[in-house]
Amino acid sequence: MTTAARLRQRYREPVTSRWQRTGAPRGDDYDAQWKSLEASGQDPHGEVAFVMRFAPQSVLDAGCGTGRVAVELAKRGVTAVGVDLDAGMLEAARRKAPQMRFIEADLAALALADRFDVVVMAGNVMIFVEPGTEPQVVACMAAHLVPGGRLVAGFQLGQTLTLEDYDGAAAAAGLVLDARYATWEADPFTAAARYAVSVHRAAGA
Repeated sequence: MTTAARLRQRYREPVTSRWQRTGAPRGDDYDAQWKSLEASGQDPHGEVAFVMRFAPQSVLDAGCGTGRVAVELAKRGVTAVGVDLDAGMLEAARRKAPQMRFIEADLAALALADRFDVVVMAGNVMIFVEPGTEPQVVACMAAHLVPGGRLVAGFQLGQTLTLEDYDGAAAAAGLVLDARYATWEADPFTAAARYAVSVHRAAGA
C-alpha cells in the first residue's frame, strides 16, 4: 500500500480524482455520446483498433469508465479487465457486460495479481487523476505489465500534464518510449499536436 493510500485509510478520507470533480456526463449519459457517434457512421473504437496492433491476449483498461474499450476488446477475443474509481460509471459497465471483471479502485494504489500484455489509458485518464499522483499512477500501471508489455496512454496536451513529465514518470517506472502519435489513428506526432498517444514498453522479452 502506498503512503497516500495509508493516509487515506487512516483518516478515512474519500479517494478522489479530478474526474469526480467535473460535471461531465456519467453512466448511460456518457455512453449516449458514443452511441450517437456510431449511429452517424463513425467508428467509436479507435482506441481498440490501436491496441489490437500489438495482438494482445490480455489488456487492463485503466480508467475504464463505462467499459467502452474493455467490452469491445472482449468482443475481439481479448481477456480484458476494467478498473475505475467512479462507481456510477462501473455500474453502467457491469450492466453492459456482467460476465466481465470490473474493479473499483484508485489507479495510484492498484495492486492486482494479474499481469497484462497491454495497459491502456484512453479518454484523457492521465489528466483526470488526482493532482500529484501522476507518477504513482504510471508506476502502478507499469507494475501490471508482463515483460515487454506496453503502456498506452492518450491525453490532451496543454492541460494538467506535460509530455516531459509523463515521459519522466514512465522512465522512473522502468519504461522506454516506443512510439508517439497525434491520434488513435496513428497520425504522426508533431510540435503542433494538441493530443498525444504514447506507447511505452516494459523491459524484457
